[in-house]
Amino acid sequence: MTFQRARTEEQREIRRRAILDMASAMLDEMPVAAVTLNELSRRVGLAKPNVLRYFESREAVLLELLDHFLQEWLTELAGELAAGIDENLPMAERAAAVAEILSRSLSGRVVLCDLFGAQGSVLEHNVSVEVVARYKRASLDRLTTMTALIQKYLPELGENATLFSLQTMVMAGALSAYSTPPPSLQAAYQAEPDLARFHLELKDYLKLALTATLLGVLPRR
Repeated sequence: MTFQRARTEEQREIRRRAILDMASAMLDEMPVAAVTLNELSRRVGLAKPNVLRYFESREAVLLELLDHFLQEWLTELAGELAAGIDENLPMAERAAAVAEILSRSLSGRVVLCDLFGAQGSVLEHNVSVEVVARYKRASLDRLTTMTALIQKYLPELGENATLFSLQTMVMAGALSAYSTPPPSLQAAYQAEPDLARFHLELKDYLKLALTATLLGVLPRR
């Protein structure tokens, strides 16, 4: 696609949206680490300096996408929890259901998990104080939303629901790196099957990790 010079606020918003949509499409094809500003500029049909008029860096684009994907996930998660959990069940059964639903839901969102994994080490670098502060303020809102969802089905967690929510996102990002090995590592696993124990299925291992975390923070009776 090609663009004429944006002269109105509406036209500038169209450019911003096009950049975000193209970055999102690229993430469907490649991991976060492979998304470059040069390739994004080429695909969206804007010179690199023009892309930088709308986003100060590649990381700024990806942070905005991360927040968007997180909002989408939390909206869907609310329905998944409502459909899958009987609030009258004993605490242990509700905890197991929460771990199952979270792991299944997140494992179906590979891009979101990849962005979680890159957030602290990559995406929050090479951005201005203004951009990262705006992102963190939005993140606090998302964390509040997730905490309320978890507390609805596990009120026994109390204030620990916030810690559990944060740990869920961190673990999803960390484990996702082990569930999608690069081609060279896949070849190594095929050549030496014993090495494949390092290849973790995201859903299974995330469920184990979330269950263990819940067992650690839920009150013992």
